[in-house]
Amino acid sequence: MAAKKEVKVSTNPLPISFKEFAKEPVKGLMFICLVAVGYLYVDGKVNYSSQIEKQGQKIEVLETKLDVLTNQLRKSDSALSSAMSKIATLQELGKIK
Repeated sequence: MAAKKEVKVSTNPLPISFKEFAKEPVKGLMFICLVAVGYLYVDGKVNYSSQIEKQGQKIEVLETKLDVLTNQLRKSDSALSSAMSKIATLQELGKIK
């Protein structure tokens, strides 16, 4: 028969104990750095996603304003053109100088 292997159950939630950290602090620091980099990556992704949503809303508002201003510009351009042609006609007829 095969010998039974003993399974160690650790109460330490971290993958490295304090005794191991004291013996090899580089491993502990690498674990801490890995956790920190992972956290910063996830935090950056969440912030980036929220910024994209906010900018999308701003773009929609600005496009609406642009459409309104474009229509107003067309109306004023048409009114100016009409007024210029009336003035030119009146000048040709000699009604105004």
